[in-house]
Amino acid sequence: MLGLLINEMEQKEIEYLLKRELEEIMMDLEDPRIEYNVKQAMKERYQTLFRLLRRLASEEECIKYMPKVAKNKKDLFF
Repeated sequence: MLGLLINEMEQKEIEYLLKRELEEIMMDLEDPRIEYNVKQAMKERYQTLFRLLRRLASEEECIKYMPKVAKNKKDLFF
């Protein structure tokens, strides 16, 4: 386990960067031109970034980026 000591301004900046990256991934996942294998890798990255966001952001902020459960069991979310 690693620890990180950051001030409030740095926390807000990291939150901002994580949110922008999550939004970009969500947009890319909707692009039909992207292959299935690439989308699977993007979903794994999304999960990792979302776990990081949960450590920094408030519950209300995290709910906005929470992965949606897909109707198809093959896909975990989106």
